[in-house]
Amino acid sequence: MKVAVVGATGLVGEVMLKVLEERNFPVSELIPVASERSIGKLISYKGNDYKVVGMQDAINMKPNLALFSAGGNTSLEWAPKFAEAGITVIDNSSAWRMDHSKQLVVPEINAYKLTTTDKIIANPNCSTIQMVVALAPLHKKYKIKRIVVSTYQSITGTGVKAVRQLENELAGVKGEMAYPYPIHQNAIPHCDVFEENGYTKEEMKLVRETQKILDDRTIAVTATAVRIPTAGGHSEAVNVEFENDFNVHEVRQLLNDTPGVVVQDNVDVNTYPMPIYANGKDDVFVGRIRRDSSQPNSLNLWIVSDNLRKGAATNTIQIAEHLVANNLV
Repeated sequence: MKVAVVGATGLVGEVMLKVLEERNFPVSELIPVASERSIGKLISYKGNDYKVVGMQDAINMKPNLALFSAGGNTSLEWAPKFAEAGITVIDNSSAWRMDHSKQLVVPEINAYKLTTTDKIIANPNCSTIQMVVALAPLHKKYKIKRIVVSTYQSITGTGVKAVRQLENELAGVKGEMAYPYPIHQNAIPHCDVFEENGYTKEEMKLVRETQKILDDRTIAVTATAVRIPTAGGHSEAVNVEFENDFNVHEVRQLLNDTPGVVVQDNVDVNTYPMPIYANGKDDVFVGRIRRDSSQPNSLNLWIVSDNLRKGAATNTIQIAEHLVANNLV
């Protein structure tokens, strides 16, 4: 199993390599791929060094799988070229997510849809993944009518530049800014660019991707995405209105029984999810589970997950594991 990691020197690419190693994915040959300025650099994997190559060289090496995390423009240009060469691409950018001919996959929910003809597979947005992992079993049981979500997102979702900005601000050093304002001791209600409707792209991803993954365009979703100075993961305050009523104890049990979900919900001893605990883990953590007393059939949840792992790298590799296990690659 020859595996190319495209964007191997980036934040998500580095985590992909780590997760491939941790999960002992059957890599017979690793092909680290990056932009021209990184070609020739050495990447360490399982005690061996591998030289970073360029895009065309990677295609010529004919990997079975290419795990992309190199940005939307790179994916739009190069993913089809990999696919034409018979290489299955799992793409972590927003480039292909809303393409009707491409599957948008969270393995716990809809990996069963994948076939050998899916040569470009889209990985959802990090904030969407953690939310739908928790909500999918509840949708199946009670049918979701509407979701109101506010996100509190880690700077790592922006990339290395944002991590440096926070580090510089903490040290009192002037440097390059990833955001239009300081992030230290601040909360910026602005993730990605603004669309004509006044929502940011990040907010609209939560709307469109949720409907596509849960395969239900009737679900109404409204979102506010906020960047905060944390590095361990994204947090979300989620209010869900169902068509059918529910029992809160049953909701907890459903979530407890859902693969990939960990319930942390005991306010008597101050137990609830936080990025500091989610950091470096692959699970989606859910707590503050309570009925919304202001609205019928409505529930409040607090959902936290490491955005670089389940929100990106781990979800990508879980898709790859599904492909291998089902002889689709």
